[in-house]
Amino acid sequence: MSVFKHLQAVRVARADVVEARQRVAEPAGALLDRGRRHPLGTVSVAAGLGFVLGQLNVHPLRVPGLGALLSGSAAELVMQGARLVREFSEGGFDAP
Repeated sequence: MSVFKHLQAVRVARADVVEARQRVAEPAGALLDRGRRHPLGTVSVAAGLGFVLGQLNVHPLRVPGLGALLSGSAAELVMQGARLVREFSEGGFDAP
């Protein structure tokens, strides 16, 4: 590849990052706002998950491949979780 093709690829990648950050900003902000409104619920969920994982003797880095998955896809997982919480809190899910 020539230098110009590399530069173009970098520009495209940077534009993709900016777009992804903008898509994540709103749901993540809504999730943070919900956490600020309900701090006890947020701490309770985190403590409950920690207790369950501790009882199951599950540590993310002990499972082969899970450490790389968490480090590589953490932003995508946070984005999906924030979107689900936002839709759930807005009543976006249709009941069957």
